Amino acid sequence: MKKIEHIGIAVKSLSQANDLFFRLFGEEHYKIEEVKSEGVSTSFFKMGDTKIELLEAQGQDSPISKFIEKRGEGIHHIAFEVDDIAEEMKLLQQKGFILLNEQPKQGADNKLICFLHPKSTQGVLVELCQEVKK
Repeated sequence: MKKIEHIGIAVKSLSQANDLFFRLFGEEHYKIEEVKSEGVSTSFFKMGDTKIELLEAQGQDSPISKFIEKRGEGIHHIAFEVDDIAEEMKLLQQKGFILLNEQPKQGADNKLICFLHPKSTQGVLVELCQEVKK
């Protein structure tokens, strides 16, 4: 793993959260994107080399909706940048980590992603992400 790529924050309202984080950071978000496979709308803020990703559920069956219902708004996951996501997934699985998906999938912000189950990471949802080469 190279660095923390972003921190994901579950929110009820993307527009309200965008306003709040604009006031907090003094900078506008640089991107809003829908990730249909995850059932979310996302908004990204840049903070130095790290990003903040706000996540709003697109429906009641979205993992974000279920997360907010169970735990409330707040930090949802921490994402780490990797060079080769398939290789990293294989190595982590060999080390006993539980993957939530067997293959990398398309995520937001031009990334391939995979999540590690919180049961294997001290209760923290960990995301691996790799920039998609164009």
